[in-house]
Amino acid sequence: MNEKNTSDLPMDEHTLTTPVSPEALAKLKIGDVVYIDGTVFTGRIGVYKKLFDEKAEPPVDIRALTNVTFHCSPAAGEDSPGEWKVAAVTATASFRFEKHLPMLMDDYGVRVVIGKGGMSPEFYESHFKRLGAVFLNTVGYGIGAQYGRGVKKVEAVHWLKELGMAQAMWVLSVKRFGPFLVECDVQGNSLYQMAMTETNKELKGLYEGLPLPTLKRMGEVHNPEDEVF
Repeated sequence: MNEKNTSDLPMDEHTLTTPVSPEALAKLKIGDVVYIDGTVFTGRIGVYKKLFDEKAEPPVDIRALTNVTFHCSPAAGEDSPGEWKVAAVTATASFRFEKHLPMLMDDYGVRVVIGKGGMSPEFYESHFKRLGAVFLNTVGYGIGAQYGRGVKKVEAVHWLKELGMAQAMWVLSVKRFGPFLVECDVQGNSLYQMAMTETNKELKGLYEGLPLPTLKRMGEVHNPEDEVF
């Protein structure tokens, strides 16, 4: 990754239409703002276990449907049988799905993953860079209703009875769905990793001249490399 400061990153806005083309993905830079138009499907551990551990037949042709998935739980209500309304959408931590996500990307052509918390740099290098895929991160907390407004229709809900509402596969028709931040671009660059590098660089200076810890037995440390960031 190029040595840059996150404050120096230009922030462009993009609207991606599904299925998102490789050319459109190549234009994205870490820190850019993204909105989605088209179709998105949700997937969490329940869906992944069905597909890859139980070898269940997909309930829909995923590759033909879209190449965008979202690690989330829609807050939805059924106004009438089969008619759902999504009031809010809340992302879940994507690192929990590192076991199954490569299979989803390889087998079904997923190239845009939306979630929160990002993945490891090694994971980005091995899978996202290899496939020309991007990771989009949700923005902060408490804006689930904003994401809900971008959901125009629930096209289908699959495996609802088996998995429950939170774990089911939701197929959502969306318009100006976002905002999301580009956390990983097609080159495997990571916004989080860049920010952590900056933070740790400044952190080291804070320890200069400090006396040695007096409560070592309680877990105090003097080496900033031992801090968890």
